[in-house]
Amino acid sequence: MSEFFDAALGFPAVLFGAALLVVIGFWLLVVVGAAEHDAFSSHLTGGVPVTVPVSVLVATAWFASLAGSVPVRRSVEPGGARTLWSGVVLVGAVLIAWGVTRLLVRRLRDLVPEQAPPSRLDFIGLTCTIRTGSVSADFGQAEVAAADGSTALVQVRCPDPGPAGEGEAGALGAGSTGLLYAFDAEGEFFWVAPYDPALDPRSAA
Repeated sequence: MSEFFDAALGFPAVLFGAALLVVIGFWLLVVVGAAEHDAFSSHLTGGVPVTVPVSVLVATAWFASLAGSVPVRRSVEPGGARTLWSGVVLVGAVLIAWGVTRLLVRRLRDLVPEQAPPSRLDFIGLTCTIRTGSVSADFGQAEVAAADGSTALVQVRCPDPGPAGEGEAGALGAGSTGLLYAFDAEGEFFWVAPYDPALDPRSAA
C-alpha cells in the first residue's frame, strides 16, 4: 500500500492527481445538482459536452502515470535515471490518455443523434409580439421566442393586418400578438396573421 501512495504522490502521477481531484469535485457538484455537466462549455466535441472528454483525459492520464511509475520505482534507483524514466512515463501517459479520449469521443459521437442547425423555418407556427406601430405588406417587425428561450427580432408582413391598435383582436399593432405562418426566403420576412390568445385551446389549460 505504501508503494501505491509513494507512486501516487510522486512525479509524474501527482500532476494528474491534482487535476483528478478537481474533476472529482466537479462531478460531485453535478450529482448534488449544484452544477450542470456541461456548465463550463457548449458542445465542442461533436455533441459531447467538453467536460466529459476532459474528465476521461485526466483520469486516464492519472491511471497510466501511476501504472508506469510503480515499475520505474521498483527497478530504478533514485537519481537522474529515475527522473528521466519518469519523464518518459509522463509523455506516455499523456499519449495514452489522448488516444483513449479520442476513441471514446468518437464512440459517443456515434451514439448522440446529430441535431439540425437552427433555422428561421423553426419560427413558423409560433406566436410573436408586434414591435412596430403597425404591420403592412411592406413593413413590420416582431419579436419571437425560440424553443431554447432566446428571442429574435424578425421582419414580418401582412397583406390585411386590420385596424392597428394595442389589445384589439384582429389587429396587428404594437404589443399585439401575431402568428407566423409562412416564410418568404426571397424577401427574408415572415407572413404574419392576427392571433387571439383566447382562441388557443392551450390557454385554457
